[in-house]
Amino acid sequence: MIGEWLDIGWLQEIPVRGSRTVPVEGGEEIAVFRTGDDKVFALVNRCPHKGGPLSAGLVHGHSVACPLHNWNIALATGQAKGEDKGCTPVIPAKISGGRVLICRASTLKAAA
Repeated sequence: MIGEWLDIGWLQEIPVRGSRTVPVEGGEEIAVFRTGDDKVFALVNRCPHKGGPLSAGLVHGHSVACPLHNWNIALATGQAKGEDKGCTPVIPAKISGGRVLICRASTLKAAA
C-alpha cells in the first residue's frame, strides 16, 4: 500500500531560510522551504506573477520573495502579499521524527 505522505529527507538537509526542490514526473516541480523557526512549507515552484522559481527566492519569516520581481508569497497559503494578486498552489507538508513529508495526493494533483 502506498502511504499518504512522501518522505523527502531529513529536515537538516534543507538549509535554514532556504529550500530544496522535488521533481514530479510529468508535472510541476515542488519547492520545500525551511523557515528560521524550523517550520516547513511546500509550494509549486512557480510564482503566480511570471512563473519565477520560488525555490531561488529569499525566505523571510513565513514568506518567500520571488527572485524575478520580488513579489512576496505567504508560504502557508501561497497568496501574494501586499498590493500583488495571485496564488501558488500549496502542498501540505510536515515534519515527523526529523523527516520532512509532503502530501502525496496534493503532489500528484500538481503533476496533473
